[in-house]
Amino acid sequence: MFKDITLGQYYQTDSLLHRLDPRVKIVGTLVYIISLFVVDTFAGYFVCLLFLAAMICLSNVPVGYIVRGMRAILILLLITMSFNLFLTPGEVLVRIGFLKITREGLIFSLKMAIRLSLLVIGSSLMTLTTTPNQLTDAIESLLNPLKRFRVPVHEIAMMMSIALRFIPILMEETDKIMKAQIARGADFESKNLIKKMKSLVPLLVPLFISAFRRANDLAMAMEARCYRGGVGRTKMKPLIYEGRDQAAYMLLVAYFAICVLLRFLRLPFLI
Repeated sequence: MFKDITLGQYYQTDSLLHRLDPRVKIVGTLVYIISLFVVDTFAGYFVCLLFLAAMICLSNVPVGYIVRGMRAILILLLITMSFNLFLTPGEVLVRIGFLKITREGLIFSLKMAIRLSLLVIGSSLMTLTTTPNQLTDAIESLLNPLKRFRVPVHEIAMMMSIALRFIPILMEETDKIMKAQIARGADFESKNLIKKMKSLVPLLVPLFISAFRRANDLAMAMEARCYRGGVGRTKMKPLIYEGRDQAAYMLLVAYFAICVLLRFLRLPFLI
C-alpha cells in the first residue's frame, strides 16, 4: 500500500518535461490545479484530462507507475463520492431506506472524483520529473520578491523540499515497521475499530522515533557541512529560462484560456 504513493518521488529518465525549468513545472502545476476548479463541466474535465495525458506522454514516465499512486487515496475518494452522492439534494433517482441518490448528487460526485484524481496525478507528475534540489531552487526563485519583507525564503523552500522528499522515505519506513509487527503477531486486518486503533500504537511509536532520528541525522549532516542558511550561498547550476520554457508558458496561457472559456460559455450540450 505505502509503496503505491508516488507523491514526492523522482523518476529518473530523459524527457522534455524533465529538461524544463523547474519554475515552469511549479507554475504549470499551480495553473493546472486552479483550472480543475475553474471548469465545472464534463467537457472541461475532458480538456484537463487531454492536457494531463499530453504531459504524461512528454514525461516518459510509465502510465502504470503514475496511476499506481491513486491506490493510496482510494478510500478518501470513495468517502468523498459517498458523501456527495447521498447528501446532495435534488431529483431523487434511487431511494434506499433513509438514503437517497439524486441526479444532482450523482453528477456532483462524479465531478469531484474526476477532479480529485486529476489533481493527485498532476501534482505527482511534478515531483516525478523534478529533483528535490531543483524544487528548492525553483521555490526560492519564485518566492524571491518576499525577501524585501524579511521573509526567510531560502529556509521555507528548503523545508518544503525536505518535506516532499521525506514522504516516500517515511512511507517505506512505515511499510517495514508494519511487516515487522505482523511477523511478531500484530493484527492490522481486524474489522473491530477499537482493536484496529490499538494495533496502530506499536506502529506509530517506532515510526515517530525513526522520523525524529532521521531529522536529527539530517540536522547534524547540515551542520557538519557548515550550512548557515541562504545568505551568501551560490548555486552550481543557476536557473536560466530557455526557448522551450517560454513556449511552455505560452502553452499554459492557451490552456488556461480554454478552461476559462469553457467555464463562462454556457453551451447547452455541456453538462
